[in-house]
Amino acid sequence: MRLVSTLSSLVLAVTLTGCAMTFDATKIGVPVTMASPGGAVPEGQRFSVSTSAVYAFWGALPLKEPNLQRPLEQQLLGGKGVSDLKIKVRSKWYQVMFTVITLGLLVPRTVTYEGVVTP
Repeated sequence: MRLVSTLSSLVLAVTLTGCAMTFDATKIGVPVTMASPGGAVPEGQRFSVSTSAVYAFWGALPLKEPNLQRPLEQQLLGGKGVSDLKIKVRSKWYQVMFTVITLGLLVPRTVTYEGVVTP
């Protein structure tokens, strides 16, 4: 009975943990908006940047977190901003296979940032 209780508690704990990603715009260091006001199209240079995130132990421990600032450092010089930011988190087929092969001990994800660098 004790073994069943311990195993069910472990399964519940693993089920409730996961690859929860937090995206904090204050770490970028420039103004960031998720949408343009009133349907206006922002002027600037469009970008699409893909990076990866890796988690361990079924997503409970972040090993490598995605970062938008590094790929856009050159474009964001001079106090520019980011507008219409979209963040997509996906698992490609080979990432799913890798997760299955490692039994969830390593969980890779692809994070794609899309938006406009505004002056």
